[in-house]
Amino acid sequence: MKLPEFAPIPASLPNTVPFVGPETLQRQRGQAFKARLGANENGFGPSPNAISAMREATTEIWKYGDSTSFDLLNALSGHCRVPVDSIVVGEGIDGLLGLLVRLMLAPGDAVVTSDGAYPTFNFHVAGFGGLLHKVPYRNDAEDPDALLAKAHETGAKLIYLANPDNPMGSWLEGHRIEHLVDQLPQGTLLILDEAYVEFAPATARPRIAADDPRVIRMRTFSKAYGLAGARIGYAIGHPELVSGFERIRNHFGVNRLAQIGALAALQDQEWLQMTCDKVSQARVKIAQIGKANGLVALPSATNFVTLDTGRDGAFARALIPALEAEGVFVRMPGVAPLDRCIRISCAPDAELAVLEAVLPSALKHV
Repeated sequence: MKLPEFAPIPASLPNTVPFVGPETLQRQRGQAFKARLGANENGFGPSPNAISAMREATTEIWKYGDSTSFDLLNALSGHCRVPVDSIVVGEGIDGLLGLLVRLMLAPGDAVVTSDGAYPTFNFHVAGFGGLLHKVPYRNDAEDPDALLAKAHETGAKLIYLANPDNPMGSWLEGHRIEHLVDQLPQGTLLILDEAYVEFAPATARPRIAADDPRVIRMRTFSKAYGLAGARIGYAIGHPELVSGFERIRNHFGVNRLAQIGALAALQDQEWLQMTCDKVSQARVKIAQIGKANGLVALPSATNFVTLDTGRDGAFARALIPALEAEGVFVRMPGVAPLDRCIRISCAPDAELAVLEAVLPSALKHV
């Protein structure tokens, strides 16, 4: 019997995933990693209050979550100082990106991003038939002028920009984002991915009104709040744009424990500050480990450090499996010239000690 045909757009796409997860790699190698330093997770963990709240709520897991995320929405409104109707909660930034692309793009619509930037966004654009246009990084950072020029050239419906940036860890000052917004073509929406904003200097946060129709800002509980496994994030935008998500979102997609854990985490800002301090210390340690092995740490405003190998992409690609063989999971940028680097997630001292111990041996085997 013949399988029914896929729809035209997915039928035209390859079977790919944006990232190979560490669990898959562990199964392939037949043992667990000693140091999990590749997925930009928060190894320092979530607030104990969040853990306690989720544990207590497990007895009610038979209930669907609140389809409106009412308690979390109102807490976010107060925390971010924006109206409730300017916020939408979703299954992490990845889920929100997929919904936004579905909401805004028709097949053939132009989209602008940076070559080497977060690939999950590109995955969504391809899946809904958008036409991607890419610009290169400039000095290992996003280039807002190039993004803007390409948007004017192509009539782009969307521009994607992460600040701070993944995979390089670089950041733009807020005034540069503000200038970009002021120069956007008519009808272009800027997607400002702020997954790492809690780690960034205050000057990296642009002054953009929540109801500015030209921008949607996306944030997550996966990084600084340590809830990556809960898959929960939120977006801030114009009320009419936010209300558009109601047309297409999975109204019971954000699970009950995620809502409860995120609310408790948001309310524990003391733990958040402690985590940011630990991340800052870990960035220093990673830079020291890199320097001792001839690698140069690039400036970072995230919970990872990108180390410049001083070689080329072939060298870095060989270093990744060499580190995996030593029990250390890391990742690297995928596009030249960024791919001369490897990317190390911040983590507790014990895991960084593993990296420090095995990196010299891994480098010798490349």
